[in-house]
Amino acid sequence: MEDLEKQLICPICLELFTKPVVILPCQHNLCRKCANDVFQSSNPYLSTRTASSGGRFRCPSCRHEVVLDRHGVYGLQRNLLVENIIDMFKQQSSSSTPAPERKEETPMCDVHEDEKINIFCVTHSVPTCSMCKVFGAHKDCEVAPISSIYQTKRTELSDGITMMVGNNDRMQGIISQLEEACRAIEENGRRQKTLVCEKFDHLYTILEERKRVMSQRVTAEQEEKVNYIRSLTKKYGDHLEESCKIVERGIQTLEEPEMAVFLQSTKPLLKKIAEVSSTAHLDKVEVGYENMDHYTVDFRKEGKALRSIDFIQEDDNEEEEGDNSGVEERDGPPAVSAGGAVSSSVQPSSSQQSGSSLNQTKTPAT
Repeated sequence: MEDLEKQLICPICLELFTKPVVILPCQHNLCRKCANDVFQSSNPYLSTRTASSGGRFRCPSCRHEVVLDRHGVYGLQRNLLVENIIDMFKQQSSSSTPAPERKEETPMCDVHEDEKINIFCVTHSVPTCSMCKVFGAHKDCEVAPISSIYQTKRTELSDGITMMVGNNDRMQGIISQLEEACRAIEENGRRQKTLVCEKFDHLYTILEERKRVMSQRVTAEQEEKVNYIRSLTKKYGDHLEESCKIVERGIQTLEEPEMAVFLQSTKPLLKKIAEVSSTAHLDKVEVGYENMDHYTVDFRKEGKALRSIDFIQEDDNEEEEGDNSGVEERDGPPAVSAGGAVSSSVQPSSSQQSGSSLNQTKTPAT
């Protein structure tokens, strides 16, 4: 019977379960009144919440978190089996012969060894005996019956324990809410870091596009000049080849022993030599034509702007919202918002864009 009685004790009030008995999702049982007390003490931040408006608290036995619906503790299922067992236990207990009470030994006075401690010194807050009050150290003190002080102190201790249990439950509720806040902070941090990375990826895309366009412009002029030089090289090569052939013909003519034949060949050959010796029809490359230094860039202003990238403070949000809206429509997605607290602005202004100097002073070929 004692083992059964232990199983029927409520972990909150430490008495037999009082009907109705509710069963928690973790399969532990509570008096409905005790469950309501635990629920209200576990939500210190929700002082206006009623017991029937939903919420959560922790099981006092296993600390499992119990989530209530809109009916509160009245939405928990009743454990009719436990209620029936309690009724049977009470009937069995009342019909059985009560066990003889154990006689507790009364402590004796340290000064008067033959006297039992039967009064309480209110002045010094210590229990003592009647002889100490009449003849001893407490004769001038205020005393009271030990039974009345016992009931008072027992009540104070019980109230203190109840208060500590309530404080512990409230503390556990605060811890649960702090843990929830910690999880929310971690989730918000991950979301904001993702948004910041997206903004920087957008910047990388813009920079890669500008690099491609500017590189193409340099490559276009490079190919134009190279093609021109190669065509000019071919013209000079063809002229040199023709000149070599004429030189070879001249050498063969000089070896001709017949004067008449020599003189017949000399006139057209001298005319051809005069024509080939002239290079006026061939283009000439100006000095510095191969130079490509006119494609010069200066990104000092842009570098300074990039190094100054930071989050927008709350005080600047309203002032910059109108200015950034136009830039965001042209250049990409809106600025990163950190839960209304901060947002990242990583787009250079129009003046900084125009300052990315690309000085082009292309020298025309002649």
